[in-house]
Amino acid sequence: MTVMDAKSIALLEFPLIRDRLAAAAGFDPGRRLAAALLPSSDRVLVEIGLDETTQTRELLAEKPQAGIGGAHDIGPAIGRAARGGRLDATQFASIAATLEAGARLRDALAGDRRPLLGALARDLHGLPALRSTLERSFDPVGELLDTASPRLGGLRRATRLAYERLRSRLEQLVHSSEMGAALQDPIVTLRNGRYVVPVRAEARGRVKGIVHDASGSGQTLFVEPLVAVELGNAWREAQVAEQQEVERILDELSALVASQAGPLGELLGALARFDFWSAKARLAEELDATRAEVGTRPEISLRGARHPGLTGSVVPIDVELGTDFQALLVTGPNTGGKTVTLRTLGLLALMHQAGLHVPADPGSRLPVFRDIFADIGDEQSVAQSLSTFSGHLRSIVRITEAAGPNTLVLLDELGAGTDPTEGSALAQALLDHFLRAGALVAATTHYAELKVYAHTTPGVRNASVEFNLETLSPTYRLRIGLPGGSQAFAIAERLGLPPAIVADARGRLTEGQVAFEETLASIRAADVEARTVLDRARAAEIKAAEAQRVAEEERRGARRERQAAVTTARAEAERLVDDLRAEIRGAQRRLQRETVTAPALDEVLERAEEQLARLPAPAPAPPAPEAAGTIEWRVGARARSRSRGWEGRVVALERGGRRATLEVGGMRVSVGVEDLVPAILDAATKGSGGHQQEAASGLTALRLDRARSVASSLDVRGARVDEAIEVVGRYLEDCSLAGLASAMINHGHGTGALRDAVRAAAAAHPLVRTARPGERGEGGDGATVVTF
Repeated sequence: MTVMDAKSIALLEFPLIRDRLAAAAGFDPGRRLAAALLPSSDRVLVEIGLDETTQTRELLAEKPQAGIGGAHDIGPAIGRAARGGRLDATQFASIAATLEAGARLRDALAGDRRPLLGALARDLHGLPALRSTLERSFDPVGELLDTASPRLGGLRRATRLAYERLRSRLEQLVHSSEMGAALQDPIVTLRNGRYVVPVRAEARGRVKGIVHDASGSGQTLFVEPLVAVELGNAWREAQVAEQQEVERILDELSALVASQAGPLGELLGALARFDFWSAKARLAEELDATRAEVGTRPEISLRGARHPGLTGSVVPIDVELGTDFQALLVTGPNTGGKTVTLRTLGLLALMHQAGLHVPADPGSRLPVFRDIFADIGDEQSVAQSLSTFSGHLRSIVRITEAAGPNTLVLLDELGAGTDPTEGSALAQALLDHFLRAGALVAATTHYAELKVYAHTTPGVRNASVEFNLETLSPTYRLRIGLPGGSQAFAIAERLGLPPAIVADARGRLTEGQVAFEETLASIRAADVEARTVLDRARAAEIKAAEAQRVAEEERRGARRERQAAVTTARAEAERLVDDLRAEIRGAQRRLQRETVTAPALDEVLERAEEQLARLPAPAPAPPAPEAAGTIEWRVGARARSRSRGWEGRVVALERGGRRATLEVGGMRVSVGVEDLVPAILDAATKGSGGHQQEAASGLTALRLDRARSVASSLDVRGARVDEAIEVVGRYLEDCSLAGLASAMINHGHGTGALRDAVRAAAAAHPLVRTARPGERGEGGDGATVVTF
């Protein structure tokens, strides 16, 4: 795997993201994976990393309890056992707890159909034999149990019994009259692993035994009485036998762990990976991040992007690069957010290529760059005798040698730190070099010459960060398409610099500079006015959509109520008919078995008539046809065109009710209301043959009409997705009726959402044979060409 530029990774503060990931991990192996995370330039690895984050995030949303709680870093213990070493009780307890954690995680993943989590679950080996042996051998705090071996329990009982005998005999001695006078204190204590009594030095001859220690003053001797020596030896021998059995058990268990070193290592690795994936998922939730689409082209489209290192109320920015332009030049006042824009762009690209979700809105798209280069911050160094300009230039020299296709270059204050004329010329030459190399470039500057360069150079676009002159504070909003100003004069006036000095400074500007700034100001004012109008239009659109939604909901509610009433009436009618049929069948059976008198037959018929009377009344016969001009047409009514033979549902009334739009199959046609008759009446009075002839003639007329009026291309740029899909559907039907062999739909590039929706709808349309992106000269990827 190619390693991406380490210096740029550090400048863009990716290590801080790693630190946050490591802090979110649950144990050391997961933290080590987080600390080793690096962006990748391999698209497959990037996709896998994103899938890890996505699938784990979905799992934790469904099962928040899933995790590696209780797991330990058992790697050193596994390695020691594999080398033939003996493990201690604490290490065995850690292995048992890790096996338990693996079992819990395996249960949480049971039946999960997400492929990466399913593959991870297969490495969570249960090792039931090892687990049951450890559970039988150790208690929860890691003490070896008597059940660890058949002999251990008996040896421990023998040790306790020998100890109790020894203590009992010594207690008798210290409280006896013959020895009590010789003791410093009537106690039993331990010296060098042997139980002794404290004897006064002057009374040493009165107590027969072995001296094991003496006090610091020499006044007290610690003596093991001879009568207790044998008991002490028996206790010590029992201890040795017990310790030998314990060591044998630990060796045996260590060998068992060594035999399972491979599966245990895989279990530890799976737990570490899940811990790392969980840390990525938790960081995504913390940042309210989304998975960016992986672009197939070097194009950046970020919506609502936020720098993950900023806190408080963060203003999101929208950034595009690589779509219609290859370089973005950001201008504006100091502290306005220019550098933050570069850092956000670079850091989110690195996070994306490290398999992390990025703090941006859904629909954002990022490619997989071969490398990302950044020159951000002050490279001044007294120790290395470097000025600000020299420090920047050394970094830029390194970047110019490596930048090329599918790379991203971020340059802060391009050309700064030297003579403005030479600096701006050098900046333009560098930008030209990166454009020729095929790299995507985002740079910041204060130079007016670079604003003109961006305005006049193909593939370069101006951008600016907004500044509020009333509050003298930046808004941090990025606006692509307009250059920004330094606002030096306005800020100076607001801060109280004498007006005469400010006026003198303005007068020193050249006529070209003044004209340029005035043009920028007028463009900004027009842009603000256009955005205000657009915001009002969007608000009205939202209000209309809500009203439409409410009306549609009310219509659906009325339909449901009507359907429920019809269903209830039909069920009641069917029940009554069933009862009537049962009554008649009963009467028939009685007639067959015996002679039924006339009164009995009358009684049966009377009950049948009563039940029939309870059935719902039939629908009234349709009224006689009215004159066309006297019918009041409503949306939803079914009608038929006399002249064309079209039959369908009225979906709209136009021109004060003088024309109606009929929905006929998949088409919509406009017809004068004087040509319409109710469809149910016409069906009752006209034979099917005549109807088919008129319909055929109407279809021919419709095709002739469409051939005269349908264009060979459709432009839906700027439309919402749902609006565009409806318009495209009608357009494709009209094209097919007109007999066109192909047509082109222009949807533009944008974020790609409209393009993808239009292309999918066209490809799925039953009248369309093929749908493909436009070629050079046809609008490229901003257009879709269909054949019928």
